[in-house]
Amino acid sequence: MPDRLSRLAAMLEADPNDAFVLYGLAQEHARLGTAEGHARAVEYYDRCIAADPAYHYAYYHKAVSQIALDDNGGAAATLRAGLAAARATHEHKAVGELSALLDQIT
Repeated sequence: MPDRLSRLAAMLEADPNDAFVLYGLAQEHARLGTAEGHARAVEYYDRCIAADPAYHYAYYHKAVSQIALDDNGGAAATLRAGLAAARATHEHKAVGELSALLDQIT
């Protein structure tokens, strides 16, 4: 995994606002399964969402990391923001998945 992290970090240097690379970095950090990994993942999910607010699954996985960090309030806020973004772009599958996770934690 560190090799993937270093490759993604190198790709990010070429384009610091590449939402796909930011999402990939977040996913790799979350896969570490540690509090530090989830905290870093949240940072990269935030950057991904800032670069592309329509990157719906960044909201979902950011919320999963927040839940892992015992931040259900933050996760609920993230999911609500993701729902608004998904509804605005008529992404019904994302709406369903974001809603289901929100229902689980509220």
